[in-house]
Amino acid sequence: MQPGRELSREIDATVPTAARMYDYYLGGKDNYAADRAAVEELDKVVPSTRVLAINNRRFLQRVVRVLAEDYGIRQFLDHGSGLPTQDNVHQVAQSIDPESRVVYVDNDPMVLVHGRALLDQNDRTAVIQADMRDTEGIFSHPDTQRLIDFSEPVGVLFVSVMHCIPDSETDGPLALVRRVRERLAPGSLMVMCQLVSEDPEVRDFVTDFMDTTTQGNWGRVRREQDVAELFEGLEILPPGLVEVSTWRPDTEVAPRQQTQEWIEFGGVARVP
Repeated sequence: MQPGRELSREIDATVPTAARMYDYYLGGKDNYAADRAAVEELDKVVPSTRVLAINNRRFLQRVVRVLAEDYGIRQFLDHGSGLPTQDNVHQVAQSIDPESRVVYVDNDPMVLVHGRALLDQNDRTAVIQADMRDTEGIFSHPDTQRLIDFSEPVGVLFVSVMHCIPDSETDGPLALVRRVRERLAPGSLMVMCQLVSEDPEVRDFVTDFMDTTTQGNWGRVRREQDVAELFEGLEILPPGLVEVSTWRPDTEVAPRQQTQEWIEFGGVARVP
């Protein structure tokens, strides 16, 4: 789907989406039989996916807390936010500072419906339906303009979403990151991670399976070096680019990603 193209407001229960499959992996209820069937097929080849999804969610919660507590970030722009769950970005950020502002972005109409219902009572949080590649539309959206001051540092999140974006010189992950980075104030922090595998058979299977299953709403599983390219020109924060369960864990006994057929790989970097 190209940026600027009208997004569907209709929910098609027969076509799985990454957001609803992820919701099912996390134990949510906002998914359909088609999503659950797709998960079962995916698990036959990459059985560690449920653990990966849980660890990825913990990383999101951890990284938002670190950005708010240690770096003073008080405004967040979450691309490809997915369906609301407990301890979402606004809940973590606002537990540290109730004045924190959050804008969620997703192209799935179900996310818009559920998100707005949950956030109606929170005037410092908004959910907008947009293609995450539509930087101009996102940044100029009335809710974004109301909540985000781009002259001040922003926490920009691309957590487990870059694999949903096809390669393209104009709208692929690298072009998207550059577009967003150009609009951010110095001191802004970008969080980026995606599914990677060094096994070409895993990369090819998951990429083909998800592209077919979601009817084209997918990019590809990449390699660690592809993710590293997204961070060029940015100041990567310690501990660097890692498998996300090892990024600043809460304790030494925190859950780790044990199986390695594919992992979530990335980190956090500052805009200089």
